[in-house]
Amino acid sequence: MENICKNWTQWLKETRFSYMTEEQKSQTLNWLIAVRDLLIQRADIQKGDKVIDLGCGTGLMGFGVLEKFKDEVEVIFSDKFEDCIKECSDFLDKLNVVHNASFLQSDCADIKLPNDSVDKVFMRSVLVHIVDKQPAISEVYRILKKGGSFNVFEPVIASNTRYHELVDPSKIDDFEEFKKAEDDFMTDSNNSLVNFDQNTLVQMLEAAGFEDGSVDVDTTVSKYFADRKTIEKWFEGKPSPSEKSMKERFMDYFPEEKVNKFIEQYVLALQNTEVEIKTNTVVIKAIK
Repeated sequence: MENICKNWTQWLKETRFSYMTEEQKSQTLNWLIAVRDLLIQRADIQKGDKVIDLGCGTGLMGFGVLEKFKDEVEVIFSDKFEDCIKECSDFLDKLNVVHNASFLQSDCADIKLPNDSVDKVFMRSVLVHIVDKQPAISEVYRILKKGGSFNVFEPVIASNTRYHELVDPSKIDDFEEFKKAEDDFMTDSNNSLVNFDQNTLVQMLEAAGFEDGSVDVDTTVSKYFADRKTIEKWFEGKPSPSEKSMKERFMDYFPEEKVNKFIEQYVLALQNTEVEIKTNTVVIKAIK
């Protein structure tokens, strides 16, 4: 894994979208910016607010708030990983702008802040990487002031289009075996990527103490022509630095030779055809 992705910063900047074409990367970046702007708009930030970008990564949310509000609000960039904090700090130094930002290395399940100390919490694609999500959501509730908001965007991967749904079963040897394996690891309760949906998120918010807010689900259907290189990268890419690639997941069930044969047959069945992929996301605004 070290040769593929050394840390979260490298994964976020280089590996996360490596399977995409340049056009798809551009579309995805524009979409992420739109998501950021939507969360900021919904949060109703006021002058003097203390805002935390929890699990900040490379700081998309935090820098979006700074861009809009400058030094009128306090922004805390918080992440478990030192490389992410350093990336955000270095980038802010290069900007050479007036700001009211600070940096906090802290786990989402043990946030190093007092009770009732922040007005707005932002979290974008962070819960999807946490196996036990309840402690993190409860910690957010703890640090929020009364009336403060928890503003979240998360992909709901468990209900996305699955690989076996895209291909003609007659073109894949042992199709049912691979389908069963995929269904198995896509419903694994110990896999942070797939062990939740919008309903379980609502339950966890209520368990933490949130009584007011909204949980909105959005389904996007994308159509594009897939070439060999793109399809092969579907199996090679890692959903996080510590997670297995799709190929490695299948190798938990089958010998590598059998998996390689499956991937080749999959590529031959789909290359240069139009694929239609459904992705689900959820946007949350929960009020303490």
